[in-house]
Amino acid sequence: MEDSRYHVGFFRRTTQLLSRCGIETHGIMPVPAEERLETRWYQLFFIWFSSCMNILSFSTGAAGPAFFSLGVCDSIAIIVIVDLVCCLLPGFFAVFGPKLGLRAMVQARYSWGYFGAIIPAVLNVFSSEGFLILNCIIGGQTIASLSSQLNDTLGIAILGIISLAVTFCGYRIIHWYESVAWIPNVIAFIAMLAVGYPQLRENLSAPVPPATPANVISFASILASNMIGWCPMIPDYGVYHSPDVSSARIFIYTYLGFFVSNVTGQALGAAFAAAAPSVPAWNAGFDNSSSVGGLLHSVLLPTGAFGEILTALVALSISSACAPTIYTFSNSFMAISTWFAAVPRWVYILMSEGILIPVAIVGSKKFYATFVDILSTNIDGYWTSAFSAIILTEHMLFRRALFSEDQYPVTTWASYAFLPSGIPAVVAFVCACGAVVPFMSQAWYVGPVARQGSGDVGVFVGFVVGAITYALARSFEKILYKKMGRADAY
Repeated sequence: MEDSRYHVGFFRRTTQLLSRCGIETHGIMPVPAEERLETRWYQLFFIWFSSCMNILSFSTGAAGPAFFSLGVCDSIAIIVIVDLVCCLLPGFFAVFGPKLGLRAMVQARYSWGYFGAIIPAVLNVFSSEGFLILNCIIGGQTIASLSSQLNDTLGIAILGIISLAVTFCGYRIIHWYESVAWIPNVIAFIAMLAVGYPQLRENLSAPVPPATPANVISFASILASNMIGWCPMIPDYGVYHSPDVSSARIFIYTYLGFFVSNVTGQALGAAFAAAAPSVPAWNAGFDNSSSVGGLLHSVLLPTGAFGEILTALVALSISSACAPTIYTFSNSFMAISTWFAAVPRWVYILMSEGILIPVAIVGSKKFYATFVDILSTNIDGYWTSAFSAIILTEHMLFRRALFSEDQYPVTTWASYAFLPSGIPAVVAFVCACGAVVPFMSQAWYVGPVARQGSGDVGVFVGFVVGAITYALARSFEKILYKKMGRADAY
């Protein structure tokens, strides 16, 4: 007992010291309106612009020509259409943060219920850590491509430390960092265009085989998963911004941050990946479509030392996607249980880092291919599409698309007795996941419908089934409560 009190006291003293140093120590409790004072709305653009304007979006676009045999024009057309539509979801989710002051996994309780919300919180913890590991491996490989004397272990360690430093300081430092982290990537992409334009022009006019419907749909599904996968974390980065601004303004800043960065990075990735087979130096760097960092480095190689510096900066800027993800990892962990919520945020940040670096180092050498097969395809998109559909349906149909106190009584955030039961959300989620199985197409499993040549439409099926099933189940619950004579305050 004495030892337990000592540890509690240690955590409290450390947290108080960090707070005095200006480091965020606020947990997952709602941020009161009087503390939501931030009015620099451009931050809601830059945090997502920086998180996506990097080699990660470049690699997503490269999948079109590299893995689905699509031409440049087909790939870019699909990228623009899918991003135009799918960026609407992140823009919508961004409004919750400033308007309610609730973290994403806490806000989910107003549809999933107190206990039901544990499901997406746990899934978000695992998805976030898996995403971090893959990102650090990609960054490490990019740094290793600079010289035969370098290896990805060094790059992974550096990326992990930078991400830790930014995340540990909290919300405001993350926003500051994201406002400048995009600069080297934009410079690198402009330099790549300047150096590689002659080869790109030749490739654009080269004949390509017609795209098959299955490849088009599967590539579109990858792009949609990439976008929807951000939804369970987006509200976390607006909880200190003022609720007095219009929802439309928050939406537009966020929408443009995602759309501009993703379309630019993905289109460039598609163009250079399509041209790589006809340019020996690029193809060697691309290493049989397995090293996007190597492709970037080989394109910039003619610029000499300038290209080496840019490649290193682009690799290090992957921390712009890692830092927000670690922050969400800590929020999601605390949302699982009141016991976890009592542990300070900085403990979870250190825990994430303790898992990230060693697993990424071992994974880059031992089971990278397995990680890619499981985490970097549509798996994250399957569950986040159903999650997003449930949140969206609850807000639009049952909360009247309003953020008022009577629709979202924030004071009940931790009281399971005054939150929805969550049964409709769990039922809808299970149905959506079941519906996804026949339509999914992965390296380790291809569903019967996907086997017929339809491509992977699991993400879209999960969203539609999740929305329809939740609307029916929630309506039935309300009717049942009414017949039982219960006052439904949910």
